Amino acid sequence: MENVLKRPIITEKMTALNKKGQYGFEVSMNANKIEIKKAVEKLYGVTVTDVNTMRCIGHKKSKSTKRGTITSGRTSTWKKALVTVAEGEVIDIYAEV
Repeated sequence: MENVLKRPIITEKMTALNKKGQYGFEVSMNANKIEIKKAVEKLYGVTVTDVNTMRCIGHKKSKSTKRGTITSGRTSTWKKALVTVAEGEVIDIYAEV
């Protein structure tokens, strides 16, 4: 269960979902929903009712260098978990930031 949660996702969209009791986390690529649920419940002391996961595929990126050559590559692929907690419970993500 170590290293299942990498970091919370703090964006405008996720902050809006926090009011509905949903929180986003970047998780390990090989973590499953049961491991994510146990890790969130242990770390934050809340009751998790639902976990949704998705793989965010890396994008192609290119940039021009000073010499005029173009360097291209890909951003890394990562996994995101959307965790729903029981009604009335909250996770204070900003305490760790």
